[in-house]
Amino acid sequence: MRIGFLFNHDQVHQVAHSLPIALALAHGAQGVEIVVATTNRRLTAEVIRLGGGLIGQGLTLVELGLTRRSSKLLAAATEAVLPASKLLVYSDNLDFFRSLDILVVAEKTSLILKSRYGLGDLKIVHTRHGAGDRAIGFDKASAGFDHVLVSGRKIRDRLIGETGVDPGKISIVGYPKFDLLPAHKTTHPLLDDGRPVTLYNPHVSPHLSSWYEAGRQVLDWFVEHDDHNLIFAPHVMLFERPFVATIDKLRLDRAGRIEERYLRAPNIHIDLGSRASTTMAYTQRADLYLGDVSSQVYEFLLKPRPCVFLNNHRFAWAGDPNFGHWRSGPVIEDVADLGAAMNQARQNHEIVWRPIQEALFDESFDLTQEPSADRAARAVAQFAGLAWPAPLNDLPSLAHG
Repeated sequence: MRIGFLFNHDQVHQVAHSLPIALALAHGAQGVEIVVATTNRRLTAEVIRLGGGLIGQGLTLVELGLTRRSSKLLAAATEAVLPASKLLVYSDNLDFFRSLDILVVAEKTSLILKSRYGLGDLKIVHTRHGAGDRAIGFDKASAGFDHVLVSGRKIRDRLIGETGVDPGKISIVGYPKFDLLPAHKTTHPLLDDGRPVTLYNPHVSPHLSSWYEAGRQVLDWFVEHDDHNLIFAPHVMLFERPFVATIDKLRLDRAGRIEERYLRAPNIHIDLGSRASTTMAYTQRADLYLGDVSSQVYEFLLKPRPCVFLNNHRFAWAGDPNFGHWRSGPVIEDVADLGAAMNQARQNHEIVWRPIQEALFDESFDLTQEPSADRAARAVAQFAGLAWPAPLNDLPSLAHG
């Protein structure tokens, strides 16, 4: 039995969602070869960093690349706009994928191995990445996987109801990324001066994100209100390329540049895609979350705190499950209302918003005292027909912070 874990992205944000499962599988499964495949040096370094010494011991690490000259030329010509390498790596490494019995992935692109390249015998397990509400997380492609690991009943129920996934192909396993939280939080020196800390975390998709139309107004607000600290840590792909192209609704836009007045503001910490943007360091440190549709809000709600959401697109969001997280704080359409909304979110948090946040979190994450990665590894092992140690007795859910 040969099980592969693939990390195929420009950034490292998906690694924490499924690498812990590979590590747990290496500890508990017998009679299986586990291969972790990366497609660039950035991903390789992150796998080694999180691997805890198992890389090269209990797990084999391989780095896949483009092998055909035509692929390299096409990637070089289009990479500023489109992730061509991400797609071409499949056709250039079919022998590797054919060597696997099971492939575990955090994204949906790998389904091309079945739909285009005819690898019908390869079983693909989807770990997903994040527990958000966006419609793209529940499109018909989700039904193409042989098994899906989900964080909680919200994801399971929407997959069954909206995409037709067979309930027997779904395992609720919790959230392996939470297993990686450090015992002691670390902070940036900027954020230790007693002023409240807001995390502004806009999404990358132009048709949903607040950044393109309102983002600089947000930064201006904090420049003018230096009694507040701001962490500006957008989706790691927002500034990764000169242009942003989205496939769920075809649109091309540019994130632009960060002006000097923001870079020099002493109360603003800007992180456009470092590792810290993917480790939950910011979601755990901030006192208030300001965003739009990013699933990171659910990681923030591990410890319920005030939230504010920007609806500059003026969506009719009430009752729409794709904006379910907007129930956890005030929603504004104009940055001019930001100060009042932040005050409202803080003043009414315990009475109004905290109960809603806890309910949303509990729907999204099924957490117990058993590590989620162990639960996920057991699900993969059972799907593969491998022996696995008996599960622990039922454990209580983790309490909210």
